[in-house]
Amino acid sequence: MTQALWVVRTSAAAKADFKDILRWTRDRFGTQQAQVYLETLTLAMEDLCAGPQVAGSTVRSDIGPDIYTLHVARKGRHGRHFLVFRAKPVQDPPVLELLRLLHDSMDMKRHLPLH
Repeated sequence: MTQALWVVRTSAAAKADFKDILRWTRDRFGTQQAQVYLETLTLAMEDLCAGPQVAGSTVRSDIGPDIYTLHVARKGRHGRHFLVFRAKPVQDPPVLELLRLLHDSMDMKRHLPLH
């Protein structure tokens, strides 16, 4: 029996983060490196379909209930960003809400207005 995949919904803030990260990478390191980082970010986001217990995810109850982070530096790829997401397992199908893509030097609580 296979486990149901989670639906990943991306917030407007996460979409803006994604564009900003790629623009910044392109401007500093060139188009080729931006393409490599696009693949890194995309692979990490695709991994969220496995649910909040995906390898490498961390529960962040210090930030809010059902909040998790997943570093994009995984599977031999390099990166300095976290995916910040919320799990909503009671929905059918279960949903992960991708809230932000934040640099690992950022204060997450400051950039996550959770109400």
